[in-house]
Amino acid sequence: MLVTGFAWQNLTALTDGLTKQNLNLANAGEKPADGAIDIMLVGMDSRTDSKGNPLPQHILNELQAGGAEDGGFNTDTLILLRIPNDSGKAFAVSFPRDSYVKIAGGFGRHKINSAYGYAKGQAAEKLKSSGKSAAEVEMESRKAGANNLIETVQNLTDVKIDHYAEVNLVGFYEITKAIGGIDVCLNTNVRDSFSGANFKKGPQTIEGKNALAFVRQRHGLPMGDLDRVVRQQVFMAGLAKKMLSAGVLTDNTKRNDMIKAVSGAIVLDDGWDITRFALQMKDMTGGNMTFQTIPTGNPDLQTPEDGSAVEVRENEVRKFVKNLGKAPDPADVPDPTFNNATVTVDVRNASGQPGLAATVLQSLVTKGFLGGQTGNADSLAKSVVRYPKGGEAAGKAVQQALGGLETEEDGNLPTGRVRVFLGSDYSGPGSQGFTASPLLSLDGARQQPAQEPAPITADGVRCVN
Repeated sequence: MLVTGFAWQNLTALTDGLTKQNLNLANAGEKPADGAIDIMLVGMDSRTDSKGNPLPQHILNELQAGGAEDGGFNTDTLILLRIPNDSGKAFAVSFPRDSYVKIAGGFGRHKINSAYGYAKGQAAEKLKSSGKSAAEVEMESRKAGANNLIETVQNLTDVKIDHYAEVNLVGFYEITKAIGGIDVCLNTNVRDSFSGANFKKGPQTIEGKNALAFVRQRHGLPMGDLDRVVRQQVFMAGLAKKMLSAGVLTDNTKRNDMIKAVSGAIVLDDGWDITRFALQMKDMTGGNMTFQTIPTGNPDLQTPEDGSAVEVRENEVRKFVKNLGKAPDPADVPDPTFNNATVTVDVRNASGQPGLAATVLQSLVTKGFLGGQTGNADSLAKSVVRYPKGGEAAGKAVQQALGGLETEEDGNLPTGRVRVFLGSDYSGPGSQGFTASPLLSLDGARQQPAQEPAPITADGVRCVN
């Protein structure tokens, strides 16, 4: 009875110490209608705790995070954790902080890490004359920011978020110390004055300020923000491995340290039974958690207001998330024997976006197709690839090269010719300034082949940039 009472007291301390928000979420149950639990994990670049109190300057100095007035409410880490009910696997999908997307709430297209801050700032401005206290304004405006971020991700992925978890800088710092550090590995020595990163090549265990520097560094990395996403993924994989295989969740001492670390640093949606969820997750092995990144295009997309950003193709993101954990559709698997050079492609712009046909045709030429003619066509809402009678293979090849458009037969087309009509829905290769080059470069860094790396899982330690 004493042991049980002590354990219950600890668990109560955990749930009572967490900040809860009543957010606009899809489902509070354990088995949502879409067959998966979708959790939004957010790392906040905030110089305040979860109650809105400024962090002490000595802590900010330790974190090399500037002053209390720096930072703001940018979401520097954004991960969608999807746990299908029927597979026993989990998928952690990262969104680069500079992903250029449509922000919910009517704010237009901007980097995804600004979705929270735009809505929070707008709500705070409206609440100033409401007679509420400064603390009430802070917490209500934070709720508006979280809801806008959730809606932005839901619109981008076409999934409904069931739960939300947010951690700030100091919470991340304390959690890594509480569990004894995370095992990581680097390909080369790194040193960066902006983040404070100073690491040797090879495997190592990091915690506290070193852990924060590891996941925050982007200057000096070959792929900038995209390499930082990989850093975050291998770190989260190491954290999951330790939690799932080393028994942190079921070890009284480690769990108590975790409770102290997360109190005042974590924000959860109201109604999420985090204790029940933790007990469900403890039976999952590290190999059943895979870390991936949403499909992206040009990593140096020039935008009207936000400078350089990462291009995102919405239709590919939705398809990618929908197919997590599923076997590839045979219709989506390219035929390795098909020769793209046997197909001449014409592109017609029916989207109203000037110059789109030319950039899309260029992207197809870089993939081995023969360049045909470009031109304009009457407005279309939906893009389509048309192929000649008996030319299904040619139509499929072009369809796959453009990210999965609809196809249809056109008896008026000659053999060996395919015609693409770009509707207002088109967001594949060639849109938003995408160059379809096989080499990627950022900030003048050395170009590297765009090879698909092996998936990151919580079952081992992979060396990264």
